[in-house]
Amino acid sequence: MGETRTLPSDPRFWRSPLRGPWLTAVLGTVLLGGVTLLFVTGLLSYAAYNPGLSPVNDKTPGRGLLGFFLFPWPTDPHWLYRLTQGLHVTVGVALVPVLLAKLWSVIPKLFALPPARSAGHALERISLLLLVGGALFEFVTGLLNVQLEYVFPGSFYPLHFYGAWVFAAALVVHVALRFPRAVRALRGGLPRGPAPEPDLGTGLVAPRPAPATLSRRGALGLVGGGSLLLFGVTAGQSIGGPLRHTALLAPHGGGNPGGGPGSFQINKTAASVGVTARGTGADWRLLVTGANGREARLSREQLLRLPQHEAALPIACVEGWSTSDQLWRGVRLRDLAALAGYGGAPDVLVESLQRHGSFRSAALRDNQVRDPRALLALRVNGDELTLDHGYPARIIVPAAPGVLNTKWVAALRFGGVP
Repeated sequence: MGETRTLPSDPRFWRSPLRGPWLTAVLGTVLLGGVTLLFVTGLLSYAAYNPGLSPVNDKTPGRGLLGFFLFPWPTDPHWLYRLTQGLHVTVGVALVPVLLAKLWSVIPKLFALPPARSAGHALERISLLLLVGGALFEFVTGLLNVQLEYVFPGSFYPLHFYGAWVFAAALVVHVALRFPRAVRALRGGLPRGPAPEPDLGTGLVAPRPAPATLSRRGALGLVGGGSLLLFGVTAGQSIGGPLRHTALLAPHGGGNPGGGPGSFQINKTAASVGVTARGTGADWRLLVTGANGREARLSREQLLRLPQHEAALPIACVEGWSTSDQLWRGVRLRDLAALAGYGGAPDVLVESLQRHGSFRSAALRDNQVRDPRALLALRVNGDELTLDHGYPARIIVPAAPGVLNTKWVAALRFGGVP
């Protein structure tokens, strides 16, 4: 008679001789360091939007106590957001093989019966389910947002934000429950040969292992090689230079669009948000409002007659891509604040000509307005802005997320942030 079939809930169903506490502990340690970096840089990315400043900046209503960490986002160093978000996306992509290997290493635990043998065991199982579900949710939504623009229109920010907190809470509980066992497994060192390692009460070691076809070192090398490959085809979108052409997995990481002074990455085109050359032509006027109802409407020619300043700044996007420093030229925001009747530099609400899409309005904090490099840019790299880069005028602020560098500016309302 043939051998009786087993179900996934039976430990004998799982035959790999590689599974065990040592391999799981190594993968878990790498993943713990990586996801901690992702969590911290993710919170920094959220803080960079200055969500406490205005509802127009905040895509996660009702965050409550989860916003305890928020602080005024600085403008120095000017490449800060380029670094933190580049790390967030690049490390997240590179960790995918590690995550999949870790899930493979513990998959028998997901099918173990009974579901709960005690209150402590029930807590462990719940934390494990939330941990696995949270990890898959965060990685899948993050990867889709990087690869497919606006796949979660208006909802990515709250989904990713609250999902991160659920995952982090489950991770803390899981680490607290599993840390002593992981330390014991790591102290035991790499098991020799293909033979199963001591189980240490984990339930991961196959009671009836199949013949080994790969060593544990080989398995780790395979996972590490996959991570290095993904790093190599992603990191160039943030590093820039010749490496930008190696960023095959980054939709904005390949060849620069067009040529000339405006040949650097574009997140959204004028056509995609309903901005036309007619609306940005000779009749365009910038509305500047300020103290005591003061109001001015300035043509582009009038703006060009104001004192002009230059700043070499990048554009960095939440999707992980960034440009190298571009040379912008225009009017300082603090000079426009003075024109609006402010001796200092208040917060400002920036409104765009775009007809649809996210961030048609954005608020900038007073420290961003004060920075001498913060400009209403009229030119870039020695030439006029192109329409897709924000002609007739756009905002450029050091260290700010790309969406706060509003293009096709229609109005600056100093002191008018709701």
